[in-house]
Amino acid sequence: MGGVGRPVGAVGVTQVRVGEIELGYSVDGDGGDWVVMIMGLGYARWGWAWTAPLLARRHRVVTFDNRGVGSSDAPDGPYTAAMMAGDTTGLMDALGIERAHVVGTSLGGFIAQELALAAPERVDKLVLACTAAGGPGMVPMPERTVRLMAEAPSLPDDVRLRRFIENGFSDAFVAAHPDVVERLMEFRRTTAQPLSAWMSQSAAGAAFDASERVRGIEAPTLVITGDSDGVVDPKNSVLLSESIPGARFAELPGGHLFFIEEPERFAAIVEEFLAAP
Repeated sequence: MGGVGRPVGAVGVTQVRVGEIELGYSVDGDGGDWVVMIMGLGYARWGWAWTAPLLARRHRVVTFDNRGVGSSDAPDGPYTAAMMAGDTTGLMDALGIERAHVVGTSLGGFIAQELALAAPERVDKLVLACTAAGGPGMVPMPERTVRLMAEAPSLPDDVRLRRFIENGFSDAFVAAHPDVVERLMEFRRTTAQPLSAWMSQSAAGAAFDASERVRGIEAPTLVITGDSDGVVDPKNSVLLSESIPGARFAELPGGHLFFIEEPERFAAIVEEFLAAP
């Protein structure tokens, strides 16, 4: 293995060359199966700070910064989900990981689907969180996020950042846990993402369409979502679970970042799924 990084949430510490770019990554846990966790649009590996340590109690967990965010390079875009899946397998190669469970959220779920389709021999089990298969049949983005995206260019930077973070949670969670919002604000300030890189990642999401291909996913799959997701309509997770042969479906209370709202419950469901024969 190429080395062990600091705990999840550390910034700019351990990097490895993958193709033409450097990727920042961390490894938690000393034993068990490998679990590779792929974050979504605009979030670095610190997005897993609430859940990766829980999974690392029984697994060796890899979290990393996708191209365009955090301590990873941000080459000119646009990017594609398939390109970013190639980054993921390249990271696995660099760390000497032949096969792993793969967990992807939102855009990371798009990347995970491409990985499972392009390199099925590298994926043991697949967990797809608050994501979709893309394509014309995808249920549109909820109105609250459409309005925010339209308003965002006119907002001051810190206000825009906070609004997007809060939009990822259920309203009840934002009211009860301002400390979590502040921690995410600090993470995002520390790893400020250039607008060009955000747009390059966003292009990968906009162009993604696996709707006619997901039936070819061979890995046992768990699709899981938050019941009040205001970014990716939860109906997309239902459709995705119905499209992947044998997929399991689970729903937890919470918004798009439900795995931060309910980290223990999320980790328990994922661990049960990974441990099943």
